[in-house]
Amino acid sequence: MSEPVGYAPEEILTGEPTRSARLKWVVVVDETLPAGRIVNAAVCVAAATGAAVAGLLGPDAKDASGHVHPGLPWAGCTILAAPPSKLAEIRARADAAEGVFVADMPDLAQATRVYDEYLEQVSASAELGYYAVSVIGPRKTVDGIVRKLSLLP
Repeated sequence: MSEPVGYAPEEILTGEPTRSARLKWVVVVDETLPAGRIVNAAVCVAAATGAAVAGLLGPDAKDASGHVHPGLPWAGCTILAAPPSKLAEIRARADAAEGVFVADMPDLAQATRVYDEYLEQVSASAELGYYAVSVIGPRKTVDGIVRKLSLLP
């Protein structure tokens, strides 16, 4: 089993530009989906990534009136677009890379509103299609996995 991906406390450098972070985080979405489904897929894989990657969220912010705003990803996240045929390739390359965390949303996830049905459908599927893939890992490795992809317009 590979080591968990994340930041040690001394690596959380909230006073520096996001490009100085050791890890790079991208979410790649199916560019052919309608906007609402793209947002849903991106948010779902981001939630899974945030829960799994230590140190990804910065400290909470407090505004002048005392309201607290939960911490956001201090090292940033880039949202990229890809055709559906490319998402499985990106997922496979990321999954095979050393020191990379991958969270994905199979297309089956938006086909049901019952999570147990989703689990059953995934377990019965030999090949999955994907609506979004979240990848976080060493900057050069992630750049190589998502090279030539464009930002989501």
